[in-house]
Amino acid sequence: MARISKKLTSAARRARGPVRPAAERAERRDRAPQTFERNIRVSLAGRLGREIVSGVYAPGSLLPNAADMCARFKVSRTALREAYSVLIAKAMIVARPKIGTRVRPKADWNMLDPEVLSWHLQSTPTESFVAELFVLRQMIEPEAASLVAAMHSPATIERIAEAYRRMDEFKDGAGDLIGADLDFHMGILEGTGNHFLTALGGLIRTSLECVFELSWEGASKIQDDRLHQHRAILEAISDGSPELARTRMTELLRDSIDDVRQYLKQRAAGEPAAR
Repeated sequence: MARISKKLTSAARRARGPVRPAAERAERRDRAPQTFERNIRVSLAGRLGREIVSGVYAPGSLLPNAADMCARFKVSRTALREAYSVLIAKAMIVARPKIGTRVRPKADWNMLDPEVLSWHLQSTPTESFVAELFVLRQMIEPEAASLVAAMHSPATIERIAEAYRRMDEFKDGAGDLIGADLDFHMGILEGTGNHFLTALGGLIRTSLECVFELSWEGASKIQDDRLHQHRAILEAISDGSPELARTRMTELLRDSIDDVRQYLKQRAAGEPAAR
């Protein structure tokens, strides 16, 4: 009986064996088209978003009809509809029956959306646009540095110090300089423990990436003065000096926007970036 039971168990196991791989293959087959369709939707929404922010489709203008858009991008009406839904959610376009799909006024756009910000930055940002980003940073980061200095958390200080160490190591382009500087600034923002500031993390991160690339020759290196200013911020936080941390972060932001303005002027004039 035991042998028969074992044989039955083995037979049942063999019978079940092929079922799981087959189910997994079916699941993968079902998932593949969904992933492909999602990639099309995201890619199309991004392309349209960049064209809108760059002025190809100006605020107030109607987008071409669905048939023309599908033909242009070689996508289905479903993919186009889903891409439009992404832009509608970001308050960039509005669809009206019997009228069409219209670009909304720029004042309506959700500029706090990291994707909307990213599309602006990918479409040759202007000096005025970058200046607006710095206004946001100037309102947030000096106060965040002051809060972190007052809190004087060893874990936060260690994180910021490690980020600075990597900035110093990568200052001449030997590694991920942008990543190190992002960690420095995000360490300060997240070190406040303020959930509202943390919620702005994606927006701040996107704006920082753009600014770093614009101000450091494509982030290949950082100026010695800016590196020393980061160290001064770290020292103020480590010393538990809120006012000094606020002042030094303000100075860094003031000089960094000047770097960006200089880069944009040189780019417009076709001159090589200053080293």
